[in-house]
Amino acid sequence: MASKPTYPLLSTIDNPTDLRKLRVDQLTYLADELRQFLIETVSRTGGHFGSNLGSIELTIALHYAFNTPKDQVVWDVGSQAYPHKILTGRRTQFHTNRQYHGVAPFPKRSESIYDTFGVGHSSTSISAAIGMACARDLSGEDFRVIACIGDGGMTGGMAFEGLNHAGGTKKNLIVVLNDNSMSISPSVGALSEYLTAVRSNTKFEKLKDSMWELAGKLPVSDHVRKALHGVDAGLRAMLVPGLWFERFGFRYVGPIDGHNIAELVELFSWLRTAQGPVLVHVLTEKGHGYKHAETDRTHLHGVNKFDPLTGPVASQKGGKITYSAHFSEELQAIAAEDEKVVAITPAMIEGSCLGGFQKAYPDRCFDVGIAEQHAVTFAAGLATQGFKPVAAIYSTFLQRAFDQVVHDVALQNLSIVFGIDRAGLVGEDGPTHHGAFDISYLRPIPNLVIFAPRDGIKTRMMLREALKQKDTPVVIRFPRGIPPEFNLSKEVSQDVWHPEVLRAGSDGLIIGAGSILNVVLESANTLYRETGLDIAVVDIQCIKPLSTDTLLQYSVQYPKWISVEENALPGGLGSALLEFISDNSLDVRLTRIGLPDRFVTHGDQESLLKEIGMDSDSIRSKAKELFTKEPTAVLQVSKMGV
Repeated sequence: MASKPTYPLLSTIDNPTDLRKLRVDQLTYLADELRQFLIETVSRTGGHFGSNLGSIELTIALHYAFNTPKDQVVWDVGSQAYPHKILTGRRTQFHTNRQYHGVAPFPKRSESIYDTFGVGHSSTSISAAIGMACARDLSGEDFRVIACIGDGGMTGGMAFEGLNHAGGTKKNLIVVLNDNSMSISPSVGALSEYLTAVRSNTKFEKLKDSMWELAGKLPVSDHVRKALHGVDAGLRAMLVPGLWFERFGFRYVGPIDGHNIAELVELFSWLRTAQGPVLVHVLTEKGHGYKHAETDRTHLHGVNKFDPLTGPVASQKGGKITYSAHFSEELQAIAAEDEKVVAITPAMIEGSCLGGFQKAYPDRCFDVGIAEQHAVTFAAGLATQGFKPVAAIYSTFLQRAFDQVVHDVALQNLSIVFGIDRAGLVGEDGPTHHGAFDISYLRPIPNLVIFAPRDGIKTRMMLREALKQKDTPVVIRFPRGIPPEFNLSKEVSQDVWHPEVLRAGSDGLIIGAGSILNVVLESANTLYRETGLDIAVVDIQCIKPLSTDTLLQYSVQYPKWISVEENALPGGLGSALLEFISDNSLDVRLTRIGLPDRFVTHGDQESLLKEIGMDSDSIRSKAKELFTKEPTAVLQVSKMGV
């Protein structure tokens, strides 16, 4: 039996003050221990992996050189902030990372004074940091603000908005560009090509070193310094393509080896007194120091539990595939039939399972970088020319492109299909990633159709139906993970526009949407066995537009309804049904079950559903409380065949 690793240096670090007691030559050994600790812990909990392995030396250097928490480090996204959490007082609790009531998966202000800004979405760090810097100066305080952003995060438009403002203010601000050539998948676009050119260009640094060596042999004067500065600028213009960052008003420093702690500490110590905006270009390797991550296509961005010796292994139990895979496989099949079908994703090729589509149709698959707003309007441009864009975007990320959905798509009635992945609770990634609001923010938009498939078969059907629509934008929202198996009749209705009866019943009606219907069915079946209450269960399928004729029939048969949805209660499916009941003056009592009007924490799906009253026991209890044994007309299970 292998002995448990020991951490003689790391075990003494409870906060950055302890870290700064070490000698610089000890920091490399600390990095080795921290890397081993991270591998050991994440192998037991799962989580973001490769990006954290790559940021270890950078994190140590930042906390060693700067006086945190007085000096404030702002992390972008936060998927590289595990080393930060471990070094700032959460080492002994880190085994609870991402678990229910455990350490949060991303920086969270309420969790630690060292978490200066709550994150989880990309490209926010520079805007937040310049806000902090302006507040510092207005308050007459003296501290440093450091934004740490990846090259993937830098592709987001908000990052450039922040750069533009920060460069113009001339405030003391440090932006650390952690460049590992990747977001989740390899980075794309002109910025990526520019950074690649900078990485590979050694001529400038060699010439600059020679130039300053010569300067040491010349008489020192302001005239000489100005002349050399002019040569320096000329060399940069000649040898470094673009000089984007200096044109934004930032002093550019780099590129720097992001795994050389001594060099990083020396540079950051000097930057503590630097004036004006500075951008430090740091080169790191995603998955650094762990061979299984270094050779993986995504450098093991996110992992489940694994054996540290053999590395994470991708597997699908019993050959089952996720909702995302059902969606992408069907999209690829349709694309083989229709050359006008194209796929768009904001840096989520892997997450949206579009790798197969990209390989089969490289010219019709567009990864636009972490730029959701651009992705939507880009799709709109394609649609105006007769193409059929399918935009695969996570629910929580589509929030960032709400304006584009309204003005650039729905207002023009353009035929675009949105595959909204990770709708509903996503579990361990928590409130920044729960798809809690998409029904609520999309339902009020005119011209928009909203489908919610309960399983893989319906996901495929709805995608085909969506691509048949003319002058109509269509949303298909589906959750994370493998679809449940609904043990129903072998005959599955191909009608995706009208409610489908999944369980007949005479004592009450439950209307639901999506995979949560499997939990609803379990509740109804158990309730019947225990009490004899016979509850009908209906899959609404199309949330907008509602099938008014069908719902009017239900109102005659059932005076009491329950709605169940994995979406926020305000504005969701239940709200749509309440509006329908009110608009038609129906004598129906509706009880709504859904995500509460608060941010749901992180944790395993089972614990979260129980906490918010959406597990099988809670739904069964609510149904038992509402419905009586007074019989009503029986609603029969739909048997509309293929």
